[in-house]
Formats: sequence, C-alpha cells, structure tokens
Amino acid sequence: MSERKALLILHGKQALNEDVRKAVEHKRKQGWELAVRLTWEAGDARRLVGEALAAGYPTVIAGGGDGTLRDIAEALAQAEGDASLALLPLGTANDFARAAGVPLVPQAALALLDVRARYIDLGEVGEQLFLNMATGGFGSQITANTSEDLKKIMGGAAYLFTGLSRFSELRAAHAELEGPDFHWRGDLLALGIGNGRQAGGGHLLCPTALADDGLLDISILPAPQELAGALRGLVSGGLGLDSMFVRVRLPWVEIKTASGLDMNLDGEPLKTSQMRFSARPEALRVHLPAHSPLLGSATGLN
Repeated sequence: MSERKALLILHGKQALNEDVRKAVEHKRKQGWELAVRLTWEAGDARRLVGEALAAGYPTVIAGGGDGTLRDIAEALAQAEGDASLALLPLGTANDFARAAGVPLVPQAALALLDVRARYIDLGEVGEQLFLNMATGGFGSQITANTSEDLKKIMGGAAYLFTGLSRFSELRAAHAELEGPDFHWRGDLLALGIGNGRQAGGGHLLCPTALADDGLLDISILPAPQELAGALRGLVSGGLGLDSMFVRVRLPWVEIKTASGLDMNLDGEPLKTSQMRFSARPEALRVHLPAHSPLLGSATGLN
C-alpha cells in the first residue's frame, strides 16, 4: 500500500472548481496518488468513506463546507479504522478549518497531506459525532435560517445580516446544564459546546477550546432581564458580549429544557428537550498545521 495515496471526497457543488482541480494536479506531480469522488445526495459521504477504506486508502480528504467535513469525520471515526483525515475547506464559514489554521487556498490546504496526522477529539451526542461545535439558542436559528443564495452573495457576512434582520425575534430559552462539579440553570440567549472555537461564520463562542484535550468547552450567554436594551447598550458601549459568558471545560454535559432547545450540529439542525454531550478523546487522526491553535495540552477549567 502506498502511503502517498488518498481519496478526495468532494461536494458535488465543487465539481467545476478550477482551483481544486489545479491543486489535485499539483499533488499528483509531487508523487501523490489522488482519486476524486463526488457527493450527490444525502448518505454519499458515508458510502464513499466506506469504499475508500475497503480499497485501502490510508487517507481521506474532505472537500466542502463544515457539514461535509462533519459527515466524513463522523463516518471515519465510526468505522474505527486507522485512516487519517485531511481537510479541504470550501464552504462559506469554514469555522473549524479557520480556527485550526488550515489554509483556505486549495493548494496550501492539500500541502498538509505531507504533515504528520495528529489525534484529535470529536464531540458526541446520542449516536451523532461532530467535529467543530454544537450551538443552541438564537445563534443556531440564525445559522439555520441563512439562505444559500445570501451566503453566495455575502459570504460569512450573511450570518450577521440574517441576525440583524431577525433581531426582533430574539428570545431566551430556559435550560439546565449539569456536568462534573458544574451546575447552571436559567434563561440563555446562546450556547456553544465546542471541540473547535468558532461557529456561525467566525463568532468565537469557545475561544480557548482545544481539539486534543479530551474535553468540551461550554459557553453560555445568559439572558439579561432587559434583553434588547441590555444588548444594544453593550454593543454601542463597545464592551461586546464576551464578559457576559459563563464558560467551563468538561468531559460531558447534560442539557434539560422544558420546551426543547434549537441546536445546530456543524450545520445540521437538532432539537430535543434532553441531551448529553460528551467528548470522544483521540477519535480521529487529522492532518493539521504543526502549530495549530487547536492542538495543545489541557489547561484546566476556565
């Protein structure tokens, strides 16, 4: 088996991307054996991962947005093989890739094939795994309601535009969170459960998260009593929202809500009244920059 061999699973929308084509040809000239397969419909990513492993590919490349990266990472981890994952970020937000320091230029991203793969954690809820982050509350509604057409026109700014246009819909959700030596109950505006650091096109919900510490970073934005007025005052005063967050680092956390909480799992909607999120340590080998901000030792609780 050739170690310089990989299968690129590319989102169908990127089939005519000339930068990707040139990047693949460049790696082939460097001696890499790269095959390319396209996704067309739901389930294709998982099927293609299975075919890659059956064919003996030691590395799978995920080419697409955050949802595509999550699907392929989940399939690889659940297969429990030893194949590594390389990331070719081609989406609008590319939140995990940006936080990890993965280049957004295809040729530079594929250069990471020559960097040793490192074990990282994944997040887990129920039978689903996620690479980057689970978000809840108003932020997840913004992500779910931002149209594909708007993202094509405005890029990451589309999330901000959608949020501003739906400001009048801002509502708090009552929730209870419990984990090892941690308990919080109250009304929240936003929730981040991060293996990565940012979501929604660059919003740093979990700014100190590490992807190899065996823990999840939990960030809770409590709802002020005077909701709209307090938020407008913070923004106009230049203070931002960061000082309002409750943050903790845990191996697992359970969430209970009376009326259900809208969640978003790396782009996939999820709604339930009770759920347990946990870290799955060393779930996957991934080719990341040697000095990636997401790699490091655990630094304890915030």
